[in-house]
Amino acid sequence: METEKETLSLAEATKYLLEECRMVLPGVQALFGFQLIAVFNSPFFDKLTHAEQRVHLLALAMVAIAVALIMSPASYHRQTNPLATSADFICLGGRLLLIAMVPLLLGIGLDFYLIARIVLGSCGFAAAEAIGLVLFFVLCWFALPRWGRKKRSL
Repeated sequence: METEKETLSLAEATKYLLEECRMVLPGVQALFGFQLIAVFNSPFFDKLTHAEQRVHLLALAMVAIAVALIMSPASYHRQTNPLATSADFICLGGRLLLIAMVPLLLGIGLDFYLIARIVLGSCGFAAAEAIGLVLFFVLCWFALPRWGRKKRSL
């Protein structure tokens, strides 16, 4: 059964791209806020080694990078040509949003590892769980869409 492909206008595609960025951003900003707060709680220093505190700092940096990448399409559009749009902008914005998912999943994975290590008390089990979570994100955010695109093109 053949399906008809609908092409969006540049204005519609820009609207959808910016809405996707706006949809992702609040959750990422909330995560970033919780990461910042963690440092001001005594268990951060009591239960995490100095090396683990550095892992949290790396996770914080990864989420901050994701925030910057997610906000970049709107900033770019506003500063380069706010009254018009182009296919190049849609491509750039989509890539920035997709690229942002990589540091985001790494930041989540690193902080999940730290929490699992505290709860489980074992670095090995915590690492295995964190790797499993990261792989699940990769499956949901990268493999599943590619599978869907491939299936649709058949």
